[in-house]
Amino acid sequence: MIAESNLVVSWRARPRGFVALMGLYESNYLRLAALAGDLATLAASRVSAVAGDCTLVLDVLGRARFTSELLLSYLLPATGAAAVLERVPDLRLRVYHDARLLEACPADGCSADRELERRWSRNMMLNKWLEYCFERGHRFTHD
Repeated sequence: MIAESNLVVSWRARPRGFVALMGLYESNYLRLAALAGDLATLAASRVSAVAGDCTLVLDVLGRARFTSELLLSYLLPATGAAAVLERVPDLRLRVYHDARLLEACPADGCSADRELERRWSRNMMLNKWLEYCFERGHRFTHD
């Protein structure tokens, strides 16, 4: 089994390049796999509830032969009088099963001139969030 501790973490040593970004995507894949198990077999929704933290939800939005589209969210109490839960941040993810990579996708289209920088920002946030969730004890279960 491949573990992140066995990876050369070039994205931490030489950030901002394309090759390092692919290393970050690999780290994201391994972190989500630690939370959810085999990413190639995910279906429907999974929920993780841990005492002292918000409920974490992972939804499968779509599947293709080599990719899956996911949505990762916290369920937070909505502000105001309504007793509704708000999904934050509703982070869209793309899993590349054959390459074992996980990318945080943009919510909308971006200009190409700053796209590499935006990908770094989104995916660093995802990487840190996945690490935080794992440390808090989150694990996804089948629903």
